[in-house]
Amino acid sequence: MGGSTARLLAALRASESRFRAAFADAGIGMALIDADDRIIEANPAFAAMLGREPSDLARTHIHEIIEPEDTPRRLYRDLVQGKRDRLRVEKRLKHRDGRSVWSKVALSLIRDGAGHPLYTLAMVEDVTEQRLLGDRLAYQALHDPLTRLPNRTLFFERLEAAFLAVGARTDRGRTEPGATAVAGPVPTGGSRPAGSARPAGGGSAGGTLTTAAAALNGSGSGGAVKGSGGAGAGAVNGARAAGPANGSGGAGSANGHGAVGTANGSGVRGAPKSATNGAAQAADGERHPRIGLCYLDLDGFAVINETLGHHVGDQLLVAVAARLENGFARGDRQLVARLGGDEFAVLITDSEGSEQLTSLAGRLIKALEKPFEIGGHRLAVTASVGVVERPVEGTSPTDLLKDADSTLYWSKADGRARWTLYDPARGAHQLTRQLLSTALRPALERGEFIVEYQPLVGLSDGLVHGAEALVRWRHPRYGTLSPDRFIPLAEESGAIVPLGKWVLEESCRQARRWLAEFPDADTFVSVNLAARQIWDSDVVADVAEVLDRTGLPAGLLQLEITESALLGPGGRPIQALQALADMGIRIAIDDFGTGYSNLAYLSRLPVHVLKLDGTFVEAFRDAGTTGLPGGRSASPDPDGARARRTEADEQIVGAMVRLAHALGLTVTAEGIENAAQAERLRLTGCDTAQGWYFAKPGDAEIVADMLRECQPD
Repeated sequence: MGGSTARLLAALRASESRFRAAFADAGIGMALIDADDRIIEANPAFAAMLGREPSDLARTHIHEIIEPEDTPRRLYRDLVQGKRDRLRVEKRLKHRDGRSVWSKVALSLIRDGAGHPLYTLAMVEDVTEQRLLGDRLAYQALHDPLTRLPNRTLFFERLEAAFLAVGARTDRGRTEPGATAVAGPVPTGGSRPAGSARPAGGGSAGGTLTTAAAALNGSGSGGAVKGSGGAGAGAVNGARAAGPANGSGGAGSANGHGAVGTANGSGVRGAPKSATNGAAQAADGERHPRIGLCYLDLDGFAVINETLGHHVGDQLLVAVAARLENGFARGDRQLVARLGGDEFAVLITDSEGSEQLTSLAGRLIKALEKPFEIGGHRLAVTASVGVVERPVEGTSPTDLLKDADSTLYWSKADGRARWTLYDPARGAHQLTRQLLSTALRPALERGEFIVEYQPLVGLSDGLVHGAEALVRWRHPRYGTLSPDRFIPLAEESGAIVPLGKWVLEESCRQARRWLAEFPDADTFVSVNLAARQIWDSDVVADVAEVLDRTGLPAGLLQLEITESALLGPGGRPIQALQALADMGIRIAIDDFGTGYSNLAYLSRLPVHVLKLDGTFVEAFRDAGTTGLPGGRSASPDPDGARARRTEADEQIVGAMVRLAHALGLTVTAEGIENAAQAERLRLTGCDTAQGWYFAKPGDAEIVADMLRECQPD
């Protein structure tokens, strides 16, 4: 019995010696903690981790070296009371010099022979380096590596958080707006075009889109179309009012939306009350949170990269970022971020109304006016800013950024170096344009386009010499749209190529019918040719194929092209037009006098006809309509300004006609509205004319009826 006890005691002493050796020599920190949370003993590794000696830690309360936290502390109490045996936590320890030591702590409960809690063994691993590395990686993931500003990811995190904080919808799991929100054609391409969500800030998308649709139709806007002779086309985006150059504030439009300004202007006259008084309480007595965004883009930044090099451009971005951050970052409430390239954003997560945002936008522009000294270069920078401010409820992060991007584009288009406040009506118009652009090709396949014709009448003989083909779009939603409403969209999207080819074939086929019915009239058809048709297709082969298929003689086809397209770079348009002229096709320069007007080109270009722009004919129209019986004028002209302008325009037209005739060209005038106007143009020597005085654009039978009237009895 005595021998067994001695062996047991020896084994216990050996076990204790091994434990102490392991405890003292362990590479990780270890400590024994009693039930009162005081350290019984700590090993050298743990003491070194805290910059102390093991003896210094004896009887030290753990809260002197560790920050107490509610959840881990509760779990630790469960461990000490024997309710659990093990616990793993990550804790921040206090180093002797005041810095933090991040550690992973594994706690084990040591019980006595009866199973009661005795003390706790803590094994501590220093993970500060890993933690710092993780923090660096997280920082890099959320900040731009060049400027050190918050990047797009962090920007969207803050934006999402602002919406989540008030229980508003975000883009996570959101439902796309229904089709009923769009008062326009649904594209057949399948996906919803960007921007089809209802505009924020009040009215429904249907209402604003209906307004945009009316503008597209020309309702109440004059609605003049090319060659129709009608006066003045109305603006489709008249809802936005531009601020004056001195920045005194943009005058509000009829619907109260939209304004622009420069660095010196912070006032927004005419902005909606709901936007300018965002801090006020709503009718229900609650203050509804609002959010604002200034989306900034440097003007002409690409030129700096191209001329001075990307290294200078990068340094400029860093300097711009520093100026923006130092001047406008206000913690979480006002975030300055770089979204990419030369685009920056200032997000205000609890805005007080549009006046606060437009004032901020003006100060942003002003802050960048001071030149930057970069690599020995003194660089002057301007910026354009898109401003969006609205209640959080009723919008989403994606809608907010989309509208800010659109508004930034408007600011660029309006002249740069200015801010523009988001205008729902203008946004609806842009959406309608997008819907129309998307629907162009399917509309051509569905046969929604028609061709109308306007006669070209000889001023000396009164006979119909030809007719201009004018395409119309019979839209199922918006009604009949004139060319100026959709041709620019077709040129931007490339749909002008198939559309132009279709118009050409329809027109040539109709001209062939006129030739069959009136073989002695030699009535030609004049078809507009877009520059993109020359660049994106083999227009010579296309025209030859159409002439062959329709049987129309080449001499009865006239192609109209604008000056800007004719004198484009590379010489390709001229080569194509020369080939067409060699086939016997007549070439006309459309809207002559509004583009380059390079007279030196006329003698070298394959041109047969000059079509004078309607602006030159306006004076003839005034002269022909203002006179009243008795020599009275329809409107006063006390200083004779109108008379002088009329005389000057007549001299200009007369000079252009004489020049054209000297070069062997004929001249056509557009927009003739009365007999006196036609007579005055005839006296200048103008050859042919078109306009409402002779006939409005219509179906081919109008031209046929006029040709029949000209037939000998």
